[in-house]
Amino acid sequence: MEVGTSFAQSFGTGTKTQNETVKPIVSSDFETFLKMMTVQLKNQDPFDPVKSEDYSVQLATFSGVEQQVLTNELLTNMMSQLTSTGMAQYAGWVGMEVRAPMAADFAGDPIALSAKAVPTADAAFLSVTDSYGNEVQRTAIPPMTESFEWTGVLDNGSRAPAGNYSFSIESYSAGEIINLQSAEVYARVIEARNDTGQTTLVTAGGPEIPAALVSGLREPIP
Repeated sequence: MEVGTSFAQSFGTGTKTQNETVKPIVSSDFETFLKMMTVQLKNQDPFDPVKSEDYSVQLATFSGVEQQVLTNELLTNMMSQLTSTGMAQYAGWVGMEVRAPMAADFAGDPIALSAKAVPTADAAFLSVTDSYGNEVQRTAIPPMTESFEWTGVLDNGSRAPAGNYSFSIESYSAGEIINLQSAEVYARVIEARNDTGQTTLVTAGGPEIPAALVSGLREPIP
């Protein structure tokens, strides 16, 4: 019957649209279903009435759609709460120093680095690049060294200009490179920002890092 088919299709279509389309259909809860069923009863063919089992299917369909909408709303609220909680936590990091594999702002003071070559390496090098990606220094370091400082003094004896620098550790074995990893540095957090569900920390000097990559947190060193 055309009215019955239209009624059933209205539910089928509702499940495929966005939440803003579904919500007006089910937002009034069971009252909406009763109104639609009343219209169906008034317009049904008396010689071919809708069977009771068809009503059961329609009711079950309506309930399923409504339950799905409520579930989606609950999940949305939960994600919103988790995001708000995360931002509140990271807001407390503003003013603190975090350690992460990121670029560091060099202003003349030595920069503490944390990284080590792989255990099987027989040689290791520290590679320093500027904000343009140019290597400004390449220095051999003991393979088992875990922490050291970059003073900014280049191989020719001059001092590196102020700016952002990145550090990586190259591990070698028998003359072949076997690993390359970014060194971790400490930087002061000046902002915590929510970028599409991911918290990004902005550090002094401009470098940014996802909060998930932070491996250490400390009070600023005077």
